[in-house]
Amino acid sequence: MISRRFKHRQLAMVPAALFIAGAAGAAGEPSSMPNMLRVANATGAAATFSTVGTIDLTGPFFQSLGSNGRACVTCHQPDIGWTVTPKNIRARFDATKGTDPIFRTNDGSNSPTADVSTVEARRSAYSMLLNKGLLRVGIGIPGNAEFELVAVDDPYGHASASDLSLFRRPLPSTNVKFLSTVMWDGRETFLDPASTDCILGSAKCFATIHFDLVDQANSATTGHAQGALGLTAPQRDAIVAFETTLFTAQVFDDEAGELTARSARGGPQQLSQEAFYFGINDVVSNDYRTGALFNRNVFTLYDAWNTIDRGGSDGSRTDARRAVARGETLFNTKAIRITEVKGLNDDLGVPVLQGTCTTCHDTPGAGNHSIPAPLDIGLTDASRRTPDLPLYTLRNKQTNAQIQTTDPGRALITGKWQDIGRFKGPILRALATRAPYFHNGSAGDLDAVVDFYNERFAIGLTDDEKDDLVAFLRTL
Repeated sequence: MISRRFKHRQLAMVPAALFIAGAAGAAGEPSSMPNMLRVANATGAAATFSTVGTIDLTGPFFQSLGSNGRACVTCHQPDIGWTVTPKNIRARFDATKGTDPIFRTNDGSNSPTADVSTVEARRSAYSMLLNKGLLRVGIGIPGNAEFELVAVDDPYGHASASDLSLFRRPLPSTNVKFLSTVMWDGRETFLDPASTDCILGSAKCFATIHFDLVDQANSATTGHAQGALGLTAPQRDAIVAFETTLFTAQVFDDEAGELTARSARGGPQQLSQEAFYFGINDVVSNDYRTGALFNRNVFTLYDAWNTIDRGGSDGSRTDARRAVARGETLFNTKAIRITEVKGLNDDLGVPVLQGTCTTCHDTPGAGNHSIPAPLDIGLTDASRRTPDLPLYTLRNKQTNAQIQTTDPGRALITGKWQDIGRFKGPILRALATRAPYFHNGSAGDLDAVVDFYNERFAIGLTDDEKDDLVAFLRTL
């Protein structure tokens, strides 16, 4: 087990203050971070592996290139899985009295007109960021949308049809090798009729992820960082080149121990070697490149732990390791009756789809979807609204049907009624570093994630099965 002293020593090697925009490379601070440096988290430790051997902390990713002091690193911190968490954000608030670059009214506050004149005013204005790690994304309803906004209940008094307030978690800027969709709503995922990455049997073809990420880096600079000018081509390429070298995963679990012990294959170095291409192991059309049938055994990291004995110096870890292996098997094979999922049941014309967790998490070793496939699993339904979220009532212009939602998701990009509430599924690696979960931070921990799915799909998990699934998820 990692000792408390060990955890603190590792954290001291990667102080959060190092990664605030403008701090990297300052006098007395290191200009690089070594591969596989362990950083403690709530259930063990994670590490990042770079395919170039070290992690340079001085490039454009760490430079303030806008007008408000922010850099990519402001919301993508290396020591917490290349994103941010409420704990990290609260520490930065306390250290700077709410003036750290992450606290800006263009998207950090609950409303762009919020009062930030005093420390207490800022604490209130940035409550969604402080409590759930949520940034405000402002997007209006497209002019050609199939729906209109007929009512809004915004606790912060700002949202309108021209600027809906959407509260979302920053996605990690690591493990991007496995991306098929950029941004929760796919707004940085572009079509390209000349591409060969096409939905099987269709003419819907997509630009490369490199193209998407280059555009996303520029949009983040002109938007989040309020840059008056876009990035230069070399700056864009340098940011994407840096991101594509990074792989982050859990390397140690407080109960199961080292995640490469006894022939297990956890950790980021193994992850970097996983194959990935558009349509790999697709659940609907099978593997695009090889034609192989969909394989529900998406994760095989801990197969060796199914049969380990209690011998050896780490024999006391056996029960915990077997729990992880059982959880992996459950993730791959536990039967789920998938119903009323927009983007799946309706698109396939199948009211009930017999599946498993890997039906929607089909990329081997990573757990996201290997083609763009935004789904609505009910996270934004009015029944799940919490008082801190706005609620929007939308009306279909043709049928007069109405939907209440806390976030229309993909529909604000396409204007399509059927896309309301649809979001992409994220890459699942390094989960233990970045609670809370889901796009809106509605699940405070992995137990809450498992409970959501168990309730939503009436899976009927026992308490032991829930524990095993959580044990597995926290080792990713």
